Amino acid sequence: MSSDARRPERPEHPEHPENTARDVRPQGRGAADSAGQPLPSQGKLWQRLTRDTAAFTTALHAWDGDTYREIPWPRLVRDAEAMTAGLRAAGVRPGTTVASVLTNSAATVRGLLAVWLAGGAVASLPVPVRGMSAEEYQGRLRAICGQLRPPVLLVEERMRTLLPEHLGSGTRVRAWEEMDGTGRIDPAPPGDDELAFVQYSSGSTSAPKGCMLSTRAITAQLELLGELIDPRPGRDVTVGWLPLSHDMGMFGILLTTWWGGADLYLSTPERFMFAPGTWFSDMAAAGGTLTAGTPTGLFLAARSASRAPRLGDGLRARVCIVGAERVEERALRYAVDVLGPYGFREEALMPAYGLAEATLAVTATRRDEAPRAVTVDPTALAAGELVEADPAQPDATRLVSAGAPCAGVELPAPGTSAVGEITVRSPSLSHGYLGDPDGTADRFAGGVLHTGDLGFVRDGHLYPVGRADDVISLAGRKVYASEIESAIDTLEGVRRGCSTLIGHHEGTAMRFTLFLEPRGRDLDFEALARSAADLAMRRAAVGLDTCVFLRRGALPKTPTGKIQRHRCRQLFDSGGFEPLATVELAPAGGPS
Repeated sequence: MSSDARRPERPEHPEHPENTARDVRPQGRGAADSAGQPLPSQGKLWQRLTRDTAAFTTALHAWDGDTYREIPWPRLVRDAEAMTAGLRAAGVRPGTTVASVLTNSAATVRGLLAVWLAGGAVASLPVPVRGMSAEEYQGRLRAICGQLRPPVLLVEERMRTLLPEHLGSGTRVRAWEEMDGTGRIDPAPPGDDELAFVQYSSGSTSAPKGCMLSTRAITAQLELLGELIDPRPGRDVTVGWLPLSHDMGMFGILLTTWWGGADLYLSTPERFMFAPGTWFSDMAAAGGTLTAGTPTGLFLAARSASRAPRLGDGLRARVCIVGAERVEERALRYAVDVLGPYGFREEALMPAYGLAEATLAVTATRRDEAPRAVTVDPTALAAGELVEADPAQPDATRLVSAGAPCAGVELPAPGTSAVGEITVRSPSLSHGYLGDPDGTADRFAGGVLHTGDLGFVRDGHLYPVGRADDVISLAGRKVYASEIESAIDTLEGVRRGCSTLIGHHEGTAMRFTLFLEPRGRDLDFEALARSAADLAMRRAAVGLDTCVFLRRGALPKTPTGKIQRHRCRQLFDSGGFEPLATVELAPAGGPS
């Protein structure tokens, strides 16, 4: 990273008028009293995001493709205010839902606040994912906009070429930048119990679903995260690359830092994917103390640092949240082994569990507490049973705790003797799925979220195991595909996080196909397939029928790196994969 990380250049655009420091007071639906103060029930979220004092000198530092550009938070608020008249002219008013593709840019961040100040709710639509054509992506956006019927879809200017002028249903595509400097209107952000945000899932297990979040739910989540992380101006600097289109990027990185008033260095997922080492080199250069990422991302960043460390004076991280996918102990240990000599502490790691339906966090490891793990028998686990094992046992499985429930959160269901569905009570639960009353009734029954994820609780800590969608029925027993995939990831010659197991019927017979991306093409594919089949048999008593080797990047993934299993099935059924090699295996695991 350039030396500008500590003193980034300021953006080159003119100051807007009325740049004197002032508070933005909610009006309209959150009417103020005669003294100009907000009513008691209104506006804590908006007051925190728009506070403006002379001492508030921290800033957003947004990556612009070359360096980090600094925009002080008060300046960003004024820039957002100056977009509101343009948004009103585009049809945004109190009660309007505005479609948006939230990429990691300063334009997106100020646009997010501007929509809220103009009275709109922000619907975060999925970004393009790996393996998705432009036509397929446009079709997905059209389907969502057909449900939302927003007056406008707002994107970064650079995305305009990917989209048509109109997406049907009266939705016009506009750039955030078109709204800059168009003028101010009186702010009228959503009230506490009104819709403020619709978080569309990235689609790792099914088509995207829109989780409806009220202002109250978002506020509760940010209070919860504030207690967990304790971000403070002058002490903390957040560094993040997770996409703002993902709940962990939006709430765990952007809004938690903004709420706490700390500095934020906001990189991009594209930059991370191209150069994973930038995650921790940015942490070192900016003096980062807070960050978050996925286990796969942590492994890739550590591996990059092991090859070419660019960590300067070392790392000061005090919190590194790890989540969004199953956390593997070997990834945590590897990161500590590689980054430890540069000051990275094991106690900084914070494995966590969360999901969009709860705004974000449900459980998390507490600050300055080392991650904990339990050892279980893998064959029993694959069948949904918990049988503790000796850590020295060959092929034993180590499961990492995702921590204890966050403040105000309860886990009513998971027991300690068997794997069950994780259920959640939380002050930050979604109101349900937009336009899907059946799905809402099924998943949010009685104020309890039925997550579809599987796990158990031990000593007050949650241990996630996988998703119910990943369970395959075989001869009357359940097989956890994620348990097999986790083991396959350890094989030499397999790209980490790039294997998925699919069960499918041929007549009355169940067949198992493993798709994986090999590390290089000069491999003995048959030998690697045999190794994978042997491992699947040892770990879960599953006989692989076929092993399909794909080129790098062929497996469809979400922006945070989770494989989209349902799209793998679609591509498999339609013949959409172009294999490097296909190895047929006998049920016993040997070549046929």
